[in-house]
Amino acid sequence: MGVHNTRWYPKYHVAAPENWINDPNGFCCFKSEYHLFYQFHPFGVNWGPMHWGHVISKDLVHWKHLPIALKPDEDYDRDGCFSGCGIEKDGSLYIFYTGHMHTPETAELGFDYVQVQCFAVSEDGVNFKKYPDNAIVLVPETEQVHGGDFRDPKVWKHGDKYYMVVGSRTPDKLLGQVLLYESDDIIHWNFKSIMSRAEGNQGSMWECPNFATIDGKDVLIFSPQDVKREINSYLNVYQSGYFIGKLDYKTGIYTHGEFELLDYGSDFYAPQITQLPDGRTIMIAWLDMWNNPMPEQADGWAGMMTVPRELHVRDGKVYSTPIKELESLRVAETSYENQTFYEPKKFEGVSGDVGELIVDIDLKATEEFEIDLRSSAEEKTVLTYNAALGLFKVNRDKSGEGGKGERECPILPADKMKLQIFMDRSSIEIFINDGERVMSARIYPRDNAKDIVFVPTGGTFKIDSIKFYTLGEGIPQP
Repeated sequence: MGVHNTRWYPKYHVAAPENWINDPNGFCCFKSEYHLFYQFHPFGVNWGPMHWGHVISKDLVHWKHLPIALKPDEDYDRDGCFSGCGIEKDGSLYIFYTGHMHTPETAELGFDYVQVQCFAVSEDGVNFKKYPDNAIVLVPETEQVHGGDFRDPKVWKHGDKYYMVVGSRTPDKLLGQVLLYESDDIIHWNFKSIMSRAEGNQGSMWECPNFATIDGKDVLIFSPQDVKREINSYLNVYQSGYFIGKLDYKTGIYTHGEFELLDYGSDFYAPQITQLPDGRTIMIAWLDMWNNPMPEQADGWAGMMTVPRELHVRDGKVYSTPIKELESLRVAETSYENQTFYEPKKFEGVSGDVGELIVDIDLKATEEFEIDLRSSAEEKTVLTYNAALGLFKVNRDKSGEGGKGERECPILPADKMKLQIFMDRSSIEIFINDGERVMSARIYPRDNAKDIVFVPTGGTFKIDSIKFYTLGEGIPQP
């Protein structure tokens, strides 16, 4: 059937050529090219038996589709090749993934599926051969680990050993946790420890764990399910965030600080990171959320990825900024400087459905403001900031089709605010103060909703500079 309407299909975000996708997988650099895989149902626009779709890039910006890398065609992965990672070893690309099997006979034990860890190898980065002795890692024989939920391996090398984290939960399904494994040869693995476990309101299942040392700090990134709402926080059905801490490789125990969100928007899940040869840590996530409406399914596709983001640890927090390579998408620039106004204002050349907007705002003169994106007489996506409350908000009540509601994040008082906003045909990603906070959302306005309106809700709107770039194509169009 294929994509039969491109009204919302992204121009530069990774999406499948058709049908359903979710979690990014296997994100890595191999033979000087970047590989990104994703959970893919090639036979429909709804979630189904998971395959691994595959794209490749030389610059993390311009992507090319490759053939499906993994299919659920073995007994141990017969019901799906679930999420995992990629790593280079001795000139070959290893992709680790979770084999998913429905097992009704285990229902009396509290689970009706079994999940195991597997891998496949490629010499050329295109064709993959599953290891003949899969599965390589089974649920550990301990009373502290749930027998069914055991998925999403992430592998890295430290010293002369390889390590793997796997998402898990306690047998009573109340607390999420991450398990740590160790290997001398990347093939044979030993269970080492329950590396970290939920405390308090930190979720009942930890999916998609990622681990890396960033700026000298050990960072555990994961997606906890069933975190309970706290006033206006944790409004999404599932969350994605991180701990900053220290892993004791001898004991396998990870000590850490508080849980923090990676993105405060309505559509962000299952982030995956890779560490590049140049030392940067880059993250890509699914730019969607479970249980949210996906109007693009009517057009023959569903789901897309975020832009790649560079991670750093500053002042005890993870900052994420759009990678510098995205500047290569810029086609034309419109700019204004030193603008002070008291009524809603549009700027000529600052509009469109695909573009990058950079705004530097003087908060000494601007106590609160509103910016309307993808605006028309009927529709708009509303961004607001109130300095007295210290809250930045994104409201989708009038964004067109798709999900509604509002999300917010705290912003510390300051004299200035910088916004860098990436708009694609059905998405916005807002980077606040060079990655101090990020808010991502899917939006589905009509084609005529292209205005950007600056509204001085506090009396004065003073902007030091505005830059708007039209952006070119990064993913092949259907």
